[in-house]
Amino acid sequence: MQAAIYGLAGPELTPDERDFFREADPAGYILFRRNCCDAEQLRSLTDDLRSLHGRADLPILIDQEGGRVARMQPPVWPSFPRGETFNRLYQVAPSSAIEAARMNARAIALMLSAVGINVNCLPMLDVRQPGATDIVGDRAYGGEPMQVAALGRAVLDGMASAGVIGVLKHIPGHGRALVDSHKELPIVTATSEELDIDLEPFERLAHAPMGMVAHIVYTTWDADHPSSQSPTIIEEIIRGRIGFHGFLMTDDIGMQALSGSAGERSAAALRAGCDATLHCSGKFDEMLDVAKHVGAMTNEGEARLARAMAGTMVDDAGPDLAEASAKRDELLALV
Repeated sequence: MQAAIYGLAGPELTPDERDFFREADPAGYILFRRNCCDAEQLRSLTDDLRSLHGRADLPILIDQEGGRVARMQPPVWPSFPRGETFNRLYQVAPSSAIEAARMNARAIALMLSAVGINVNCLPMLDVRQPGATDIVGDRAYGGEPMQVAALGRAVLDGMASAGVIGVLKHIPGHGRALVDSHKELPIVTATSEELDIDLEPFERLAHAPMGMVAHIVYTTWDADHPSSQSPTIIEEIIRGRIGFHGFLMTDDIGMQALSGSAGERSAAALRAGCDATLHCSGKFDEMLDVAKHVGAMTNEGEARLARAMAGTMVDDAGPDLAEASAKRDELLALV
């Protein structure tokens, strides 16, 4: 199994993609709006990917947060609230906000599982900080770490109840970045004591099965490497201080925060200790380059991935999508 997760160019596999993916046998795939037309097409695509590899537990990822980050869009699929919505409710009714977040996450997961998607890149545990880039902004669950952790735990639980695995992001915290890592490399100069705030939600949810590491330089820990390519941060902060021992992937390796080719970026992340590199663009030449630079996943990485994907095998008789959404809306109406 190759230590890479790939995006696709369109709503169905091209012949070149099919041949490449069959040979590469990547760890999994990630879908974007360009891959999501309607329920029948999307289910056919995910079935096709699983048939290609013969892996019932093949990870198929998506970013379906709600708000401005949603790959499956209306009118085909329902819209979902942004993180800030739950933050506002938490200020007046914390228990109601936690239950609303759990019901919302279950509704999202039921929608995803119906089309064969079993991993959602959520919850976002970045603690919102004043003056930081808006790339976090209203996606965050708030600016207080215990609250962020409480809502994040509810999201993990809600999705797990419908057989969808969550991904903690963006470890070790994107909330202080002054620039968008999609466009340039953020450099965070906060002290160790200040960064304790950013780490707290990840520490509280360190048991989660999957995590995504940010492309950010934290000068206190490693002034020379972004976190996704820093052995110091991955070994000492993520695996050590935070205590996260789940499956660890990079954020999109195509972001302009990083330098070098897609393959070089990927190789650096794997050398630093990531289990897999995440290549999202679907650009075929870049995928070939990644494949040349990354090898098979480590035994430890494969074991972590297997443990994570075991959580997709659930048979839960909880509320359906309409019932979960209605309960969420009833609670959100309190503010």
